[in-house]
Amino acid sequence: MTTLSLSHDLPWEQSVRRGDMATLQLNLGRFCNLACTHCHVEAGPNRREMMSPAVRERVIAWMRTYRPGIVDLTGGAPELIPGFRDLVIAAREIGAKVIDRCNLAVLQEPGQEDLAEFLVAHQVHVVASMPCYLAENVDKQRGKGTYDRSIQGLQQLNAAGYGVDGVDDALPLHLVYNPGGAALPPAQEALESDYRKRLCEDWGIRFTGLWCLANVPITRFRTYLERRGELAAYEEKLLAAYNPETLPGLMCRSTVSVDYQGKVYDCDFNLAVDLPMGGQVGRYLWDIDPDSTTGDAIAMASHCLACTAGCGSSCTGSLAVTAVPTA
Repeated sequence: MTTLSLSHDLPWEQSVRRGDMATLQLNLGRFCNLACTHCHVEAGPNRREMMSPAVRERVIAWMRTYRPGIVDLTGGAPELIPGFRDLVIAAREIGAKVIDRCNLAVLQEPGQEDLAEFLVAHQVHVVASMPCYLAENVDKQRGKGTYDRSIQGLQQLNAAGYGVDGVDDALPLHLVYNPGGAALPPAQEALESDYRKRLCEDWGIRFTGLWCLANVPITRFRTYLERRGELAAYEEKLLAAYNPETLPGLMCRSTVSVDYQGKVYDCDFNLAVDLPMGGQVGRYLWDIDPDSTTGDAIAMASHCLACTAGCGSSCTGSLAVTAVPTA
């Protein structure tokens, strides 16, 4: 498990505990058509970890029993994992809202020609990675040509009805920003305004909203920082920007995160560093009654500072209106 190398004590004064479960987040595997520098699960075209049919059926059975309100599908590129569509259909059948964590370039992959149509048919909420509105920045972080493919994907989603009627749209399209390097995200509202202006003027693209996420210095991004000699400074920046106002909204308080094998974690970052749910090794989704986990302590380590720094960071963007001033 890779975590921050800070010698300081962690700033939260007491353990953070789980509330009621709202979201079941399923990481379907690490196979992806991209290999982004910031990817905390180190996904890529050469990864072969994928959820098996047997695990998928047990997950679906669990969903039918406990009926989570939100099913959040991620990866890798979740759409490229066999069984993605079966999970969408099963989740919608129990009345859950479904989120697809989409890298946009996947819409141009062979065999995905009907993906937008499928997402529309099941009213899937698309959350699309778009780390900048400038081509140079996107291609530097996600690979040459990714910006053009992302723009094509957004235009395809707009044409299908995604993100065109504002926040009340039945087909919401949220974009996800994350910094290109060792920096905290800027204020979400102001950056969203810039995104709207540039993407609309340059490409005619519309979207529901922008979510800002901080990069967590683990796995691939940690190695990137180490190569550049920036790891220590970034760690100190996260610590200095710790904001206790972010704690109530941390995604780990209302999410059960599940890997491709069915193992459970408090969040997708803990999944990436193999820090199991509540620190208890060897538990699977089908071992968990979510009602019985309310009040349990969440497994936290120094990498959690990335979610509590500045305005905070979660799978749905910023957590606090203002950041704590730093010297």
